[in-house]
Amino acid sequence: MEDMKKSKILDTAMDLFRMKGYTAASMQDIAEACGMAKASIYKFFASKEDLFTAAFVACHQTLLDQAAALDRLGNELNWPPKEKLRRKIELQLQYTVDNHLFMIDFKELPITANDNFITAWKRKKAALQAWRHELLIDAYGERIEPYVWDVVAIFRGIHIEYLNYVQQKVIALPMSELAAFLADRMDALTEELIRSSPKPVIDGRNIYFNYLNPSDPPVRQATVEQLIEMMSDKIGQLSKPDSERKELQKVAAMLGEECGRPSPDATLIRVFTTYLDLIPELRSHLRQLRFLFS
Repeated sequence: MEDMKKSKILDTAMDLFRMKGYTAASMQDIAEACGMAKASIYKFFASKEDLFTAAFVACHQTLLDQAAALDRLGNELNWPPKEKLRRKIELQLQYTVDNHLFMIDFKELPITANDNFITAWKRKKAALQAWRHELLIDAYGERIEPYVWDVVAIFRGIHIEYLNYVQQKVIALPMSELAAFLADRMDALTEELIRSSPKPVIDGRNIYFNYLNPSDPPVRQATVEQLIEMMSDKIGQLSKPDSERKELQKVAAMLGEECGRPSPDATLIRVFTTYLDLIPELRSHLRQLRFLFS
């Protein structure tokens, strides 16, 4: 009986949150819709934030459950990889449209100050990223493995951008046709990546960082070291005398050493970067380095 009451509260709250939004839907509204006293709601959920977090978790779990069921159906019916991809994209598009309140980013909602919600949000993001990873590996095989996280990032960006147009009601395509369009674009993207074999940009170490899960100092330091290494490689490719390249390499090494200190000397960094900035080929790297220290 208690589980049934809790489930009823959760289902009712999800409907009201979808209808009114997080801010406008009150605990009193939810209690009245459930036919209960507000005090009864608080027996199961200590606050509106906790109730919304539970609804958020349940909503995303339903998406993953439906995706798993669709995967099983595809295996039973022997759908080709392209058809599986299209149907999974269609599922996510339609589900996000139907549940947009729980599927969007939450930068402007006060719920982002709630520790329980932030924890749930990070777990959700990790679960969805893992799902996208498996979706793309399933569609394109191990040959995409070196670039899979770049493809995940691009896929997520395309998905979000087109959904924005759908939610603004300026796209007339049914979700099935939009899914087919996006699946075709992913085909073109992955084939080009495999053909041209560029160096990957994103990997498993940095795919999960975002505004609710910002990078910490060790990660940022590793990024700086990677940039210094790239700068050193670029210097080695310059059409300059060996003596000049060696001098530039030495300055870049001193810059990297200073950047790696617990308390870098801003004056020394400025001196080193000003010297290296005389080389046009290094300016984009130096601009990124200044950004990393901003």
